[in-house]
Amino acid sequence: MRPALGALLGAALFAGGMAALADGAPLADAAEPDRWSVQERALLASLHIARLAPAPADPSNAVAHQPMAAELGKRLFADARFSANQAVSCASCHDPGKQFQDGLPVGRGVGAGSRRTMPLAAAAFSAWQFWDGRKDSLWSQALGPLEDPLEHGGNRLQYAQLVRAHYRPQYTALFGPMPDLARLPANAGPLGSPSEQSAWRGMDEAARDAVSRIFANMGKALAAYQTTLGHGESRLDRYIVGVQNGDAAALSQLLPQEKRGLRVFIGKHACITCHNGPLFTDQHFHNTGIAPRDAGRPDQGRSAAFDKLARDEFNCLGRYSDARPEQCGELNFMASDDPHMRGAFKTPGLRNVALRAPYMHAGQVASLADVVRHYAVAPPAAFGHSELKPMRLSEAEVRDVAAFLATLSGPLIEVAEK
Repeated sequence: MRPALGALLGAALFAGGMAALADGAPLADAAEPDRWSVQERALLASLHIARLAPAPADPSNAVAHQPMAAELGKRLFADARFSANQAVSCASCHDPGKQFQDGLPVGRGVGAGSRRTMPLAAAAFSAWQFWDGRKDSLWSQALGPLEDPLEHGGNRLQYAQLVRAHYRPQYTALFGPMPDLARLPANAGPLGSPSEQSAWRGMDEAARDAVSRIFANMGKALAAYQTTLGHGESRLDRYIVGVQNGDAAALSQLLPQEKRGLRVFIGKHACITCHNGPLFTDQHFHNTGIAPRDAGRPDQGRSAAFDKLARDEFNCLGRYSDARPEQCGELNFMASDDPHMRGAFKTPGLRNVALRAPYMHAGQVASLADVVRHYAVAPPAAFGHSELKPMRLSEAEVRDVAAFLATLSGPLIEVAEK
């Protein structure tokens, strides 16, 4: 299994710290903004970016940490030829200049989607990808948009032909010789247009398998590149160091309002329960009662993803995975009958969140302050059952928490694989 170690550490420290507070340990005096209890200092330490372990290994992708694969993936990521209209690349929605997302309520490729584009930095720390977790690896996730009619809108054989024409030496160095595709049609795929699907059915099984393997290897190279994307130090990280060593310059990194918001975040209202660890996410799925984008057709979230995962030919147990069956722990032990997953969506990491409006899985909320207000009110869910309880925050506390969240902004970094 591939747990996010930093998030688990944060959760453990949170549980221990809150237990100690419940047993009577005194809270630090809020009138002294830089005075924190022992338990609070432990919680703060668990949030520092330096506590983040290296991205966990993905046994289903043998090239996940190979520099050559990351280099190939980076080139594929920016290549708009891999789309139906030759105008959409991965970088179109995951714009490096916009936190590897697009700033739109819902993603837009060759058409408009129904969910928000998720950022990619530190995505390798999650066992489940997309808002609903319908993919169990970064490489499998990368393949979904390529064949989606509203995203890249292309087809599997088109992509294989492009790789052979433009990236053959790099591909061969990583994955071995490419098959001869000259006798195959220009366009064919199991999920394409009726004519593309007909062409796919007209190919023999060996040819379909060869093309699908090239397609899977594209995903593995794209994942290798995405694995290099991470977060640099934020103002909060520098402040946490100051809390630990008493450095006055580091303690001045946060303004008084931001420190008040931090106290609310880790205090009695326990935002940190789900947004914990160095990435500020538990990597799980929760129904938080956010209003659906389409009231007549509420998004089912995680509960609708289990069947997709099980049937996915590119999952950890599939023929294109590099993992042994026993290495696919998340998929083998996936609890698909949990009623709490109805209308549940992935907890997003909060690093750089102030730079990524709008918010929620379909961009339903415009500002961070409105996000906090939603959690304070805790409305009932339109589908499933919300986990939230009203937080009874004052308007001043709402603004304080929103101000604190801006302290999580820092540079995005590309970590070179060795």
